[in-house]
Formats: sequence, C-alpha cells, structure tokens
Amino acid sequence: MARVLILGAGVAGHTAALHLRLMLDKEHTVTVVSPNSQWNWIPSNIWVGVGKMSKKDVVFPLAPVYKRKGIEFHQAKAVAIRPNGDAADPTGAVDIVYTDPARSGQEARLRFDYLINATGPRLRFEATEGLGPHGGHTVSVCTADHATAAAEKFAQVLAKAKAGEHQTIVVGMGHGTATCQGAAFEYTFNVEHELREAGVRDMAEVIYLTNEAQLGDFGMGGMVFQQRGFTQTSQLWTESLFQERDVHAIVGAHVEKVEPGVIHYETLDGNHWTQEFDFSMLIPPFGGVGMAAYDRDGNDITGELFLPSGFMRVDADYTPKPPEEWRATDWPETYEVPGHPNIFAAGIAFAPPHQVSIPRKTPNGTLIAPAPPRTGMPSGVIGKECALTIADRIKKGPGAPARHASLTKLGAACVASAGANLRTGSAATMTVYPVVPDYEKYPTGRDLHGTRGELGLAGHWVKLMLHYLFIYKAKALPGWPLIPE
Repeated sequence: MARVLILGAGVAGHTAALHLRLMLDKEHTVTVVSPNSQWNWIPSNIWVGVGKMSKKDVVFPLAPVYKRKGIEFHQAKAVAIRPNGDAADPTGAVDIVYTDPARSGQEARLRFDYLINATGPRLRFEATEGLGPHGGHTVSVCTADHATAAAEKFAQVLAKAKAGEHQTIVVGMGHGTATCQGAAFEYTFNVEHELREAGVRDMAEVIYLTNEAQLGDFGMGGMVFQQRGFTQTSQLWTESLFQERDVHAIVGAHVEKVEPGVIHYETLDGNHWTQEFDFSMLIPPFGGVGMAAYDRDGNDITGELFLPSGFMRVDADYTPKPPEEWRATDWPETYEVPGHPNIFAAGIAFAPPHQVSIPRKTPNGTLIAPAPPRTGMPSGVIGKECALTIADRIKKGPGAPARHASLTKLGAACVASAGANLRTGSAATMTVYPVVPDYEKYPTGRDLHGTRGELGLAGHWVKLMLHYLFIYKAKALPGWPLIPE
C-alpha cells in the first residue's frame, strides 16, 4: 500500500488528487491537507469584485467531493516536512506536521510515501505598508471573500459617481515584485465596463498602475503574436486597448506605501510620486507559505528544500546569472525535489529559477521585477503530470521515469475579461506557446503559430463557458476527466 499526500487544494493540488484517485487502486490512499474548506475558481473572482457574480458562484465545499471520490481530507495547515522521517520513530516513516483545528491548533502528523506540495501562495500584503483589505487601504480580488468586500466598496463608488461626485480609481500591482498582472488587467477593464454600463464613465478616471516596464509585459517578457494574419507585439496591442477605453497607465512602478486615499510609488527613473484615489485594488507580492523542514535528528534543513522566498526547490537551475545568460534549460522539467524522488512541488509552490521579464533597478537601488506567472492552466497541467509520475512509480516501481511538464515546452490559453455582459462584454483571448520563451528555438522566444491574440465579445462567451466547465470538472462530476487542464 502506498500513501500519497497532497498539500493544498487549489488548481494544482486538487487536479493531482482527482487524477491520482482515478489512477490508483483503492488499496492506496490519497490524502489532501488544506487550510481552505472550499475550492475557489480564482479567475472568476474579478467578476465577484464588480458585483457580476457572488461568492457562491465561484466556490464549493471540498469535503463532499473528496468523500464521494474516496479521498481523505484534513482541513488543516501543513507547517513542516520530515522528508527522511524521525529518528525517534522506529518505523522510519516520513511525514509532515500540520496544525489540526479539531485539536485546538495542536500539531499532528501524517505519514506519506509520496508528497506533492501544492500549497499555493502566501499573500504578502505586509510587504507594502498600508496595502490590502486587512488593516490597509486597498481592496483585493485574490480570494472570494476579498472580492466580495471589493464589490461592496465598488458599489459605493458607483453610487457616488451617480450622485455627481468624481471618482479616481487605481488598479494594479501593489509592489515592484508582484505577479498576476493579468488579474489586475482584467479587473481594470471590468471596472471600466461597469462604469460605462452605469452611465457614469465620464465621472471617473481609471488608472492602471503596474510594475511592468511597458504595457503588455504581463510578467512574461511581453509577446510577439499574430492577429488576423498580422504580426504585432503585446505592447502595441495592449496600448491600443488602453487608448480605446481611455484608461491611463503608470508603468515601471513600485508602490512604497499606501495611506488613506494616497498611493506613494517610485518609478524606474528613480523619481518618487503620489497618486490620490477614491478606490484602489492592488495585487500583493506572493511568497511561499512558510513551511519548515527537518532531518531525522530534528535539525533544520529548510534551506535545503526551500528558497528564502518560501517556494520549494525542484529540478531547476538556481545558479544566479544575468538575464543575458538565462536559458530555457534553467526551468524545471519534472518538479522533483533534488535528492527526494518521492517529493514534488506543483503550481505556485515551486520556485522558479528567475523571472521571465527583465528585472530592473531604479537609481535608488529599488528592484522592479514582475514575478513570472504560474497560475491557471500551467498549474493544472503540472499537477496532473506530477500525479502521473507518482502513479507510474507506485505501479511500476520507484525507478519509473518522471513525466515532463516544462513551461518552456507547454502552451497556455488565457481569456482575460474586459467586461462581463452577454451582449456588450468582451475579453482578450490569448494563446501563448511556450509559456516561458525559448530564444534558442524561436527568434521571438515563442512560436508565432501558437501565440495569438484576439479581442471581442466571443472571448467573453468563452470565458463564461470556461467558468462553468472548470467548476464542473473540479466537482468531479460525470465525464470530468474528458475536460482538459
């Protein structure tokens, strides 16, 4: 009997758990440990954040799904890994330590033969003074609860605009090293769309504030793609949308602090600025969840398994090197933790070797470097491939080769909403291949035949269809394996 343990029940972890349970005989156990009791389709949080959907439309309870599928579930937080077991345990079993709310937060242990760390990000609002909904002065759409609170405040903005009070709205990135520019982009244009739908667009200034050096970077170094037979850059494509919707942009910005109604930020030229606002949604930087690791004798080996960021080391090349020496081969293929072929890190939990966008410093030494995105479709694919590797090693023996899922060989489709309405909505539909550019293989870093962009109403229909399709899949309803990651 093999024991497979999965930490986290987001896109990567939940996908891995469902596939493992499907592939393994019942004699083997699949266990999920997650502090969250509900699964959240995060891409639709931006619609919750403008009041077009409610929380119940984007979440569902995990426990009934896992009970139905025969997956053991612990709503708890993993705090430590003992990858080689505990010398005090005569069985020599390897285990993780987690806090058990059923025991008033006391620590408990679970043993494993295989482990997937899919814990996702820690939202580091504390990295910027005054950032975030918890004691800060900005809202967030990173969770369903955050998005619900954001919608309530945005409704107040609409009411004030209708009453003749001009509003300044700032959406974007709350730190120079933040990621998820796509979510900020989507929320910006959904806010703009709702203002137009309410007939008060002229009563509001909409500003996009980002750490991207230019629009269209998206933390992916920008893209060259084809649209209707023409080749263009994502920068030109994005700038035209901003101009069309009269959305102003502040690029290359690091938010230093947020005070009530005022954002303080530094730009790449080293100058310091302030921007007043009535409503602001800023994405925080991400970090690992902060697990520790110990050897058999209880010595701390956290640095062997995790980077200082808290993300887990995998089969990537973490040798520090300047951007001109970055290669596609730096990126992981199997997501195995070095020295531990039974441990994997999937989705946001794995540590990338470096950024994709070129990091820059201001004359004052401030780092402004968008972190590489690892969410959505790539997370699901990586979670599935890690699950397939584990299933192979359980069925065929521990020497079975690992499945590969390098981001330099994976493509991704992104549908970024630019307004939710079946008649007047729209979305930017982009396909990218590969996710991480390979300049040795492709002159522009990506295959022009697999990298495209379109904007229109049909994109909104596609995004809405994907919303229902992926929630159906995540609920493991009949035929769910037929729906691709």
